[in-house]
Amino acid sequence: APAVKPLAEVDAPPPAGDASVARSGPTLRQAEWRDELLKAGIRGKGGQLIAFSRVEPLGGTRYLHADAETREERPRRVVVSFGPDFAPLEQRQVELAWEEALTLAPRPALLVFAAFQFDPEAAKDIDEMDPARAGITFLKAQMNTDLLTEDLKKKRSSNQSFWLIGQPDIELRRLDSGDQAGQYQVEVLGFDYYDTRSGAIESGDAARIAVWLLDTDYDGRSLYPRQVFFPLAGESSGWSRLARNLKAEIDEERIEAYRGAVSLPFTPGPHRRVAVKVVDDRGIESLKVLAVG
Repeated sequence: APAVKPLAEVDAPPPAGDASVARSGPTLRQAEWRDELLKAGIRGKGGQLIAFSRVEPLGGTRYLHADAETREERPRRVVVSFGPDFAPLEQRQVELAWEEALTLAPRPALLVFAAFQFDPEAAKDIDEMDPARAGITFLKAQMNTDLLTEDLKKKRSSNQSFWLIGQPDIELRRLDSGDQAGQYQVEVLGFDYYDTRSGAIESGDAARIAVWLLDTDYDGRSLYPRQVFFPLAGESSGWSRLARNLKAEIDEERIEAYRGAVSLPFTPGPHRRVAVKVVDDRGIESLKVLAVG
């Protein structure tokens, strides 16, 4: 007669898989992404480009997926950490990729995190990392979703498959006078961009911001926009068009405020954190999280 398994063994659930391996380990597409990186480089602000003379797999590491060298008079070593296919690049990957980069000799000059999406906390860690402390300059690169679809990807060097993401320059201030005393206000000063020629982070203004969104009570998981602004909206679009259509039902001063770079005064929520998502005129998104003191 066949052996009968003990009841406890029959009811025992199957062992859980290690989801982190699937999310952060190499994927079948990474070889294609390395080829595309070599061919197209990484686009920057104002037509700038980080071009590569070589992009190769990097052995012996789990969170660094490519070893590259810039194509310039004084080549620099660059290592790349790719995000998952269909999930955000997470904070833990930033930390572990940095640890691996510090073990490399010679030490790379740039550590590029390339992803389709960035977890807000991961983006914050990358943006706030001081190169003097890290020993390496951290950069974020937005990957074009065409890289997920073979049919849409064109095989040419002019592809815009990787874009450098600017770091939002945000100021959070407490109002100490007038009717709004005790409330807070956010101002978007612009983007800080990596200058591919000087190798330094350069400040930029808010002139190229298409839209920005403010969550006045960020819970660390999802952004809930409570105020939305369209700085680039002209007289024939955006809030101005809405104001004309609705006429007296809309406060024209408030409509004008929603075209600017300064938020309306607000009272922070119980999470004591605010989040600002900024979208520039290329459609590239960045997120900044600020703690309320």
